[in-house]
Amino acid sequence: MKNAVQLFQTYLDTIQSPRVAAQLFAEEGALEIPYLKSLGINHRAQGPEQIEAFIASLLTKVPDFKFRSVRFLIDTPEQAFAEYDVEALVPATGRIYRQSYAGRLVARDGKIQLLRESMDTVAAANAFSPVTNA
Repeated sequence: MKNAVQLFQTYLDTIQSPRVAAQLFAEEGALEIPYLKSLGINHRAQGPEQIEAFIASLLTKVPDFKFRSVRFLIDTPEQAFAEYDVEALVPATGRIYRQSYAGRLVARDGKIQLLRESMDTVAAANAFSPVTNA
């Protein structure tokens, strides 16, 4: 049975495979990115099906989205905290999405119960905002 850090690392490593990443979550497990709410984006997905759809939607916007430079700062059997980065092209805008995330994962019985991530919404807005001819 995987502990919190193992689940977290597997999630980060499999983000390009939405179904594989989503299957790490418990049936009632949730992926939350509260700061997305300020951008008008659904900030919570619950259960493997919604989480898979959320990740798949992200990959349609940023096909080369991959987590890099993972730094675990808290490592217990049931909780982990890490910082990790993304740098990928957003084809719709032609901009590079540069983002540092911080995530807290809660695990139970070898499944992710909760993954709550924080991010820089300004960096996200800059990468995803429509290009204007100003």
